[in-house]
Amino acid sequence: MTTNATTQPLTTTEQVQLFGRAPGKLILSGEHAVVYGAPAIALAVQQYTDVWFTPMHKTGGLRTAFGSLSQGQLYPVELLKTFKDRLDRRFDQFLQGDLPVQKILKRPDDLAIYTLSSLVHYLPVPGVSHNHKLPVPGQLSSKSSLPLGAGMGSSAAVIAATLVLYEHLLNTPKSDTDRFQQVRTCERLQHGKGGAIDAATVVFGGLNRVAGDELSRPAIADDHGLHSGDGWYWILHGTPASSTGECVARIRETIGNDQLLWDAFGACTDQLLADLQANREPYQPLRENQRLLERIGVVTAAAKRFVTAIENVGGAAKISGAGAVRGEAGGIILVYLPDPDAIKNLMQHYPDMRWEPLKLAAQGASLQRAS
Repeated sequence: MTTNATTQPLTTTEQVQLFGRAPGKLILSGEHAVVYGAPAIALAVQQYTDVWFTPMHKTGGLRTAFGSLSQGQLYPVELLKTFKDRLDRRFDQFLQGDLPVQKILKRPDDLAIYTLSSLVHYLPVPGVSHNHKLPVPGQLSSKSSLPLGAGMGSSAAVIAATLVLYEHLLNTPKSDTDRFQQVRTCERLQHGKGGAIDAATVVFGGLNRVAGDELSRPAIADDHGLHSGDGWYWILHGTPASSTGECVARIRETIGNDQLLWDAFGACTDQLLADLQANREPYQPLRENQRLLERIGVVTAAAKRFVTAIENVGGAAKISGAGAVRGEAGGIILVYLPDPDAIKNLMQHYPDMRWEPLKLAAQGASLQRAS
């Protein structure tokens, strides 16, 4: 079993003392259906993205150094005056059908820089000049234990972590509610729509339920397996070839108007939440949810075979997140299998897959101090 230690920032100078941290997320039920008003539930997971800043005045800009995300990019400070407006115009092109969703951002780093630009767009920055509206030059760094592009909220997490960091640096603290709305606004560039479920989970932490415009935070028992990871796992069945935006667009074009289908998803979600709160075994809603996901076409043939293998050893499993509409990789798979020996024996046949116990993170995005 692959295990990761808690992420620690890489401090390049003694000036780096504080960093923003946000957990990832995993949708338990309701992906895709939530777009059509059905409920969805997700929990924050103990896999984190950290973002920190190192002042480097001679750079003349803001350099990104995002571990495992990109090779880095230098953004001249003057560019940040217009960066937000430029990407907002690209998003408008997407809405008008003139630009595919995957073309809104030119590089992964753009999302964090857009987040920063949206926060400091009209604010003077301490340490530069009273009327200066640009951040000080330096390096914006990030490290994450989240798999990228697989449905665990990596984009929402980097946005939330960047926000809490710069709220501190600019002395402009926001409430969790305001931060939640800003994460949604920024994340729309990645997926075409700023989903409430990702933003709520990385900002608030814990378990979250979204239905339409209603957001709630259900409680589960202190001894529930989701707190300890007992019986619950997440498995990375490869990074999907298609993006979340592509999957959402495909479903909208084909079966978006099938309200009976979305009602069936909603019934699964409600049953799963009831089972979680009663601390009952959730085999039935998880298996039914998987069948519905197969029906809408976001489960690859290889992912379907893998879920069947889990069911054959006494477990229940489902795609978690957008899934895929092409290729073989299925993204994240949620597994409930109380027998620890059964999961270990099964995963010996899949040595290339990353898998870990699923543990709830009670705290959402926050400012942390480097040790």
